[in-house]
Amino acid sequence: MNHLLIAPVLLPLFSGCLLLLAGLGLRASRALSLLATLALLPLSACLLQQAASGEVQYYALGNWQPPFGIILVLDRLSALMLLANALLASFAMLYALRGDDLRGKQFHALFQFQLLGLNGAFLTGDLFNLFVFFEILLIASYALLLHGGGAGRVRAGLHYVVLNLVGSAFFLIAVGVLYGITGTLNMADMAGRVAQLGAADAPLVRAAALLLLVVFGLKAALLPLYFWLPRAYSEATAPVAALFSIMTKVGIYSILRVYTLIFGTHAGELADLAQAWLWPLALLGVLAGAFGALAATTLQGLLAYLVVLSAGTLLAALAIGTQAALGAALYYLLHSTWVAGGLFLLADLIARQRGDKAGELVQGPALLQPQLLGALFFAGAIAVAGLPPLSGFIGKLLLLQALPSGWGAVALWSVVLVSGLVCIIALARAGSTLFWRCGRSVLGSAERDPIRLLAAVGLLACAPALVIFAKPLLDYAQATAAQLLDVDLYRQAILVGGGA
Repeated sequence: MNHLLIAPVLLPLFSGCLLLLAGLGLRASRALSLLATLALLPLSACLLQQAASGEVQYYALGNWQPPFGIILVLDRLSALMLLANALLASFAMLYALRGDDLRGKQFHALFQFQLLGLNGAFLTGDLFNLFVFFEILLIASYALLLHGGGAGRVRAGLHYVVLNLVGSAFFLIAVGVLYGITGTLNMADMAGRVAQLGAADAPLVRAAALLLLVVFGLKAALLPLYFWLPRAYSEATAPVAALFSIMTKVGIYSILRVYTLIFGTHAGELADLAQAWLWPLALLGVLAGAFGALAATTLQGLLAYLVVLSAGTLLAALAIGTQAALGAALYYLLHSTWVAGGLFLLADLIARQRGDKAGELVQGPALLQPQLLGALFFAGAIAVAGLPPLSGFIGKLLLLQALPSGWGAVALWSVVLVSGLVCIIALARAGSTLFWRCGRSVLGSAERDPIRLLAAVGLLACAPALVIFAKPLLDYAQATAAQLLDVDLYRQAILVGGGA
């Protein structure tokens, strides 16, 4: 059995418990947390190399074989998500070590538990354990959002907690209904049983599936369920906001996994259940994110709305559902996760040099590093707005090319182009305010920190890196999409003995 497959879950679990219970000093806690986070990078790269062979592997906990036991599943998609999370978390942790971890208690333990929930959600092959890992990452995110205190964080945290508690209740109800009718929680086994449902059971399963879509849509910031996100992300500390840029991707991953495997084209009466709902809501979500960014009064709020926009773009690709569209979505997912994380870190660097003006989009003092920070903001703005030659342009272009000609293509092209123009205007306004409409003197309290700068540059550098390595990445993304749509391969590997 390939024991390496469970390591992305065990490493943050044991590290978090040790950080919480051992009473380590600050230096030891920082060293352990950084090493545990960085260790996920080679581990994820190794699992990605294994998954690139095209084989679907599973790890049966306690050696209870599926569909009866708890399993973790490694395929191309889960390996890609693990790598995206590991890279983002490494730079976020590096940034946090420069003082953000001192704003509250148990930051490093909470950070590791957040990684535990994220990695577990990407690896689990069991619907109930998807709920369990959701709860782990949500509980950790509640505390991380409030890390540092303040009235703004408390208000944002209250809305975030209440909405996600309601979502968790809906999740549990939906899972209970599906288990009561299908008699299984293993997603591969459930896919076969849903395809054979009788006419009497289909309406109830449809209701449970749509309830699950509401839950995943809440996590993915699908319109109209995104209202918690802008305030929560803009109020969080910079490393937490950067890590949160992958939180919406957990909802998108769950929609992608569940509604291709269980409720995909092989689901009989319930085939392609989500597509009719995702398409209009995703397009409206793109526009809502763009105009929300235009109306934002802070740089962090603007970036939070750009996360909503990127989530809508990804959900539109999922609604198209073809191999080409899903491959483009996976490439764009990497771009939007890493670049958004880098921009949240950059926004904090800018705020630290503006005194009490911080991230407000109003005239403020001169910056200590205007040329360097301005160049980074310009590069990040080009990438996130989808302008050539950076990765955002490639991802959007591939998505537009994936849709056949017709009214759907007209709608998608119109929405993407209009939202792109609005984003350019919003980012140009923010850039001119921060770097041009400013005083001549630099505040004495302005901070210059090369380690924080390195963390922001590391994530923003992913935009040109995704262009340089576009060919192998796109080949992997297209192979991942093909594997994802091959439901029989997934089911046979797990249920017939093709796994470990």
